[in-house]
Amino acid sequence: MMPEELDCIALTVPADALDYFEAALGSVCRAVSFFHDEDRDYWDISGVKEIGAYEDELTSALMMAELLTGVSPEVTRSRVPVGGWLARTKAAFPEQWIGRRFVVRGTHIVAPEIPGRMTLTLDAGLAFGTGEHNSTRGCLVTLERLAKYHHPRRILDLGTGSGILAIAAVKLMHQRVLASDIDARAARVTRANAGLNEVGAFIRAIRADGWVDKRIKRAAPYDLVFANILARPLCAMAHQLADSLAPGGRAILAGLLNTQVNWVVSAHRRAGLVLERRLVDGAWSILTLKKPG
Repeated sequence: MMPEELDCIALTVPADALDYFEAALGSVCRAVSFFHDEDRDYWDISGVKEIGAYEDELTSALMMAELLTGVSPEVTRSRVPVGGWLARTKAAFPEQWIGRRFVVRGTHIVAPEIPGRMTLTLDAGLAFGTGEHNSTRGCLVTLERLAKYHHPRRILDLGTGSGILAIAAVKLMHQRVLASDIDARAARVTRANAGLNEVGAFIRAIRADGWVDKRIKRAAPYDLVFANILARPLCAMAHQLADSLAPGGRAILAGLLNTQVNWVVSAHRRAGLVLERRLVDGAWSILTLKKPG
């Protein structure tokens, strides 16, 4: 049964600490949102979870983020009505036209199909990535451009979230996609959203701990990999990504700030990949890497 109220956690951090604290809240929250204060170059982050749930995990995650960044933000807690949160979520999730090919809609939007555009329908109450964030939007634009000259058969969406990129890849490229996420809830959301978009038969959504999972290893090598996660894990997994790509395969990497691009590119160059394209969307960058061959 859905609770009547949710626990809202909010904090403000500088840009170089964003990914750590976003990951900390994301590990326990139903939904995480963030807003950039460009004047101060600070980020306001907030997340909602069930009241009383995951308290020890939240404390540990925030403590780890503080240790890694040296930043100790003031954390505020408040209770918000579920109905009010869902209403605000829907109000904040309008129809989005992305690139030349996609339109993203919440389930609360009922409208005719738009000629020339593919509709990606997502449950607005399950916020694991709805296309509003620069990184997700940039991945969709990059996918659209890549599809003009790259025709992958084996596709992996690593850190799938809502499944939006996997769904877009199926609709655009007509291929099956293996979608994985370390969060079991995200895998369930992806299955639900795949069903909403009538592509459930083409997407296998699994809970998996990245490249160490045997199912992901067995399905390699991949012609296309999405990894819309965070800069640090992207760097840590650079060699595993390179080993799992087929010659001529591409990887679309996102979830990194512009200030982190050189770090991420260097890690992947050492693994043998080359930078093919960079898309900048606000403070965020989306990279297309290629395995030579």
